Amino acid sequence: MSDPVFVSVAWLRANIDAPGITVLDGSWHMPASHRVAFSEFEEKSLPGSVFFDIEQVADTDSAFPHTCPSPSQFADAVQALGIRNTDFVVVYDAVGLFTAPRVWWLFRLFGHHRVAILEGGLPAWEAAGLPTTLGRPPNPAPEPFEVLFNDQLLATHEQVRSAIARGGHSILDARSNGRFAGTEPEPRPDLPSGHMPGAVNLPFSRVVDPLRGSLVNESELRSMLEDHQNAAPGSIITSCGSGVTACVLALALHTLGVTARVYDGSWTEWATRAPEAIEIDSV
Repeated sequence: MSDPVFVSVAWLRANIDAPGITVLDGSWHMPASHRVAFSEFEEKSLPGSVFFDIEQVADTDSAFPHTCPSPSQFADAVQALGIRNTDFVVVYDAVGLFTAPRVWWLFRLFGHHRVAILEGGLPAWEAAGLPTTLGRPPNPAPEPFEVLFNDQLLATHEQVRSAIARGGHSILDARSNGRFAGTEPEPRPDLPSGHMPGAVNLPFSRVVDPLRGSLVNESELRSMLEDHQNAAPGSIITSCGSGVTACVLALALHTLGVTARVYDGSWTEWATRAPEAIEIDSV
């Protein structure tokens, strides 16, 4: 098969035990939810799946949350999860479509394109009456995982600053309207709300169909993103609070054939490092 963006519950049910299929639980929850993704995985997971911790498959020395790992850090972590370069990776999360796109994006960032998202995630699997199991520890892969870093999918703080100064780029912010406008607080203490100069607000929830745990249909996506469908590769930067739901927007654009860069540090980094460049919408 080619490299699909999504696979269905029916497809995974038929193929979950096939050689070369690796299933990852890529769940993560905001601290305010008081949910612990790994504990939930230990209690309930798809059969044979392993847990992909975005907080640990990361640059853990960074001051910012779940910062993108280096190529060597990613390679070591993925090998430890038992994943080979030849594997077809299927990612799901416990919400439906929330953090799985972050894991999907990380694999593509490091050159592994044989990765897809389970449409509907864990809720869809359970709704189909399919069994779950207790989470299991991974078995390391016998050979090193080789990466090929694609810097066209990533935007650093310096690159975002440069893009704003030069113009000609679109910055899509996936946070809620209130956080973007500066009228609602950020969930992270002492972090001001607002937005980057010239950014456009597109809350990630608008591109997600919560009933299906997938993206809204293509015509709706095209309507929301019609101003960006002919954008040059790399000219769109997606951002959010900490680089997670920015990947949902990158996923939506990808399905329309548009390549975006994800600002990994997103608002947490911007508001910390560039407080002088925060804009607030007038009421």
